[in-house]
Amino acid sequence: MSVSPPPTVPLPSGYAIPQLGLGVYQLPREETAKLVIAALQSGYRHIDTARLYRNEREVGEGWQASGLKREDVYLTTKLDKVGTGEKSSQDAVRKSARWLNVEHIDLVLIHSATPGKEKRLGAWRGLLQSKAAGLVKSIGVGIRHLEELFTEFGNSEEVKPSVNQIELHPWCQQRDIVTYCRKKGIVIEAYSPLVRAQRMSDPTLRSIAQKHSRSPAQVLIRWSLQHGFVPLPKSSSPERVRENADVFGFELDTEDMSELDVLDGGKEGAVTWNPIDCD
Repeated sequence: MSVSPPPTVPLPSGYAIPQLGLGVYQLPREETAKLVIAALQSGYRHIDTARLYRNEREVGEGWQASGLKREDVYLTTKLDKVGTGEKSSQDAVRKSARWLNVEHIDLVLIHSATPGKEKRLGAWRGLLQSKAAGLVKSIGVGIRHLEELFTEFGNSEEVKPSVNQIELHPWCQQRDIVTYCRKKGIVIEAYSPLVRAQRMSDPTLRSIAQKHSRSPAQVLIRWSLQHGFVPLPKSSSPERVRENADVFGFELDTEDMSELDVLDGGKEGAVTWNPIDCD
């Protein structure tokens, strides 16, 4: 099954990001390349990896083997803790570009908030320099510490984050962060949009899935898309990777969206470590 590539979303940097991406967190290295190939052949144009995942090289192998041109594949990676700092972030970008076998990376994010404020600010300075050097097209974060960046660097399109990547699904909607990002014009990416498969038997979700003759996973991805997020579903199954891409031929109605929205449990609904309480 092959589907059309997803629509794109404009970023503050002036570039655009495909609205659906493949997450590759915890995918075994020996499986990553074939899943990337399956995803790109199924219509995905956006692959989300990280230094921490230790599979950047395999992502690079996969996109090259897909037959697509470099300009048709959107690649995201993220700094690890070691890369949080001004010089270390620049070094990390260069290393990631080598692993991914590209001259530039489309999007690089600060992945960890735990090294502290000064390290985060240093990492942002390094990312700005990498962007100015042409090694990175857009930069962003995966943390809640956005105000400190605006205080330190200002609000211009050239220096503001293009993206904030946070856990998002009906049971953890992070509404304060979402509202803040929307006010600032920051695109919101949703990781763990499938709730790590922990809620697939939820009665509300299953009822909506049956109503549309779709899988619960497809309904969760549609929920993210219709809220304007960029979901990053992950699966180790090529068949499910393909199924998860087939989400642009139906829509949830207002009642469906409302029924899912009321499932929000706040931070208690998170299924991963959530950095919202990290200083």
